[in-house]
Amino acid sequence: MPHHDLIVIGAGPGGYVAAIRAAQLGKNVACIEKEPLLGGTCLRVGCIPSKALLESSHLYEQATHGWVDRGIGVSKVQLDLAAMQTHKQQVVNTLGGGIDGLFKKHKVIRYTGHASFDGPGRVIVKGSDGEQELTTDNVLIATGSSVTSLPGIDIDEDRIVSSTGALSFNEVPKHLIVIGAGYIGLEMGTVWRRLGAQVTVLEYLDRILPGMDAQVAKEAQKIFTKQGLKFRLGCRVAGVSVNRKGCEVQIDGQDSLQGDRVLVSVGRRPNTTGLNLESIDVVTSDRGFITVDEHFETLQPGVFAIGDVIGGAMLAHKAEEEGIACVERLYTGYGHVNHDNIPGVCYTDPEIATVGKSEEALKEEGRAYRKGQFPFMANGRARASGHMEGFVKILADEQTDRVLGVHIIGAHAGELIAECASAMEFGASSEDIARCCHAHPTLAETVKEAALAVDGRAIHF
Repeated sequence: MPHHDLIVIGAGPGGYVAAIRAAQLGKNVACIEKEPLLGGTCLRVGCIPSKALLESSHLYEQATHGWVDRGIGVSKVQLDLAAMQTHKQQVVNTLGGGIDGLFKKHKVIRYTGHASFDGPGRVIVKGSDGEQELTTDNVLIATGSSVTSLPGIDIDEDRIVSSTGALSFNEVPKHLIVIGAGYIGLEMGTVWRRLGAQVTVLEYLDRILPGMDAQVAKEAQKIFTKQGLKFRLGCRVAGVSVNRKGCEVQIDGQDSLQGDRVLVSVGRRPNTTGLNLESIDVVTSDRGFITVDEHFETLQPGVFAIGDVIGGAMLAHKAEEEGIACVERLYTGYGHVNHDNIPGVCYTDPEIATVGKSEEALKEEGRAYRKGQFPFMANGRARASGHMEGFVKILADEQTDRVLGVHIIGAHAGELIAECASAMEFGASSEDIARCCHAHPTLAETVKEAALAVDGRAIHF
């Protein structure tokens, strides 16, 4: 019966990174994953394939609409959706194979199959070759999450799809209806709008991007509407039916909406089914999330959990940080994640990125702050590249000037937010950012100018 120092259940961003780090620390590590391709939801049907389609669709839209005023004329641009999908899958397969190579390099032993507990320190793997029993000193649960739906809506991944189905359409929908105006709904809606679909986004709340800074969300809706996305806010979807014409979405108190595809993007649920957690007395919340302490340990000694399965921000990089912190704490005595400093990025055009507190959160806390804001239209690099929409907003404590939150909507916001997250991690003030020399001309100068604006000293606006 094989024995390991650590068994990691799940080879998504949190699991595979944790396994590699534990192996680097000299431990005998195994990782159990039921899917043939490593990388979890993020790599197989989430972050990576969606970004591949977002990038490809962006290039297509530029070639068809965006280059004429730059002196570049392109005629007879054609969409080859099959080739675009092939490129997406090649990216996924290459990265998945890369993780397999990293496992071999670090001597992480991989088991393919479904894992379940058989009491403390015992894990059963059920795969195509039968059943195998493993023993271990410690177990890390990193099983991630799955899409959830709404009452009255059955996802069939054909006409009514989750984000997984929306990544693999073999033709451009004539009318795609997106239920949910969060990150995933807006990103996938953007992909298919660029490729020619009419896209209508339905949202239960009276705003898009729930939880994000309200000023940024308002600006985003204005820009996306100009691009062609249609929004119906404050509507409760009662159900979706499939008919010969496509799909009909029923909305309480409003006329129904007809489309040929419906994307349901309303949240995710933790993957704990089938783990047999009862055999080790591991507790879950009423929503199914595994309960852990500040060091990611469950009530069962030696059993840990990270990532989507414990709740919080359901982000790949959050899971990675938790995986590293968990095994480092276990084997070196120290490991920490600053959950107040986890950036979030929506990969639309323009991109939207955020880290730290929003204005609404600071007001709710009653915390006094100052705000500095700078528009991309006043930045030389943004104007030269033709990407002038959006702004950078920095929120700093009124007394100490310590940066409390940064919110960016604009070109390459996902890259620009890294500087801000680093600054906040080291307790920087807006003055600290403003005093750093930023190369010219760069988009990063918008961050410097926003920091100057906190004190009313922006130079170029």
